[in-house]
Amino acid sequence: MNNYYIHLTKMYSHMNDYLKGRGAQLNTPNRFLKQRFEEEEEIQSLPQTKFFTETPKKIISTFSSPDLPIGKSINPYQGCEHGCIYCYARNSHEYWGFSAGLDFETKIMVKRNAAQLLEEQFMKKSWEPAPIELSGNTDCYQPAEKKFGLTRSLLKVFLKYRNPVGMITKNALILRDLDLLSELAALRLVHVYISITSLNEELRQAMEPRTVTSAKRLRVIEQLTAAGVPVGVMSAPIIPGLNDQEIPKILEAAAQAGALTAGYTVVRLNGAIAELFEDWIRKSFPDRADKVLNQIRDCHGGQLSDSRWNVRMMGEGRIAEHIRQLHRISCNRYLAHRVMPPYDLSQFRKDGMQMKLF
Repeated sequence: MNNYYIHLTKMYSHMNDYLKGRGAQLNTPNRFLKQRFEEEEEIQSLPQTKFFTETPKKIISTFSSPDLPIGKSINPYQGCEHGCIYCYARNSHEYWGFSAGLDFETKIMVKRNAAQLLEEQFMKKSWEPAPIELSGNTDCYQPAEKKFGLTRSLLKVFLKYRNPVGMITKNALILRDLDLLSELAALRLVHVYISITSLNEELRQAMEPRTVTSAKRLRVIEQLTAAGVPVGVMSAPIIPGLNDQEIPKILEAAAQAGALTAGYTVVRLNGAIAELFEDWIRKSFPDRADKVLNQIRDCHGGQLSDSRWNVRMMGEGRIAEHIRQLHRISCNRYLAHRVMPPYDLSQFRKDGMQMKLF
């Protein structure tokens, strides 16, 4: 019996104790106890998703970070059924009184008035056209989008006013909106990034239980490219000891599908994510858990978490440098001379109506 078979046997024996289709297996304590959402509920073998309506007064979040290129984002949903165990957005769920664990995947906040608020913002005299990211926190094409259609309604507003929009997703549902994306692309008003963390389906299913396969994501890149939509790939996060060796294969496959550029981040386990990730990896990959956790620490000054500007996203040290070089060499090999077209900010229409020709 070879080592790979032994590893898979151990992995699936532990996975049998899992809540099927979910990433987190527990609810971690909420650090904001005064805001805690109290609900007596046992974690069932098949926990059901619940939706909660939020009615915010504004929809665009503005942030200032030297690590992020776009300073504005819209998140039509908070929480995400995709259940990616490493997701940095889990911590933000605590602001709603929920847990960053299983609650993040099963209690989804829905901003039903998102498109209305965006249109109101575009109509203000003070608005200056600028790229806005969909989504900066949770996936705008998560399963809830099929039910509520908030992302499609937002894209209609972006197209109406001709304001540029950036998108990142790991869901093939984006192809539903190919009509709108094609129109935006023709005006140089959209960039799309498809997230691919692994081409190994066993690993993908363990890390991201409710996402589509990597093969489907590559087909999404192909179809977007064929429709004239500029698309890149994000191999994020890179988890040393789990998926770092896949960087060249991911970029090669994405380039063959038509990707124009590539990005990555190194995993960091801030807040409750550290407890959730360690619980997950010790159950899923007990034979390599210590090695992976130690390599993550090596990238972040001996800690699992990292909040330092200019360092937190890419890490530092020997292992982080190896990842950086591997990604750079792979980009040069497979994506040389390809670039995303720049946004055209001159297209913006304040009143959302086409100017009449005289």
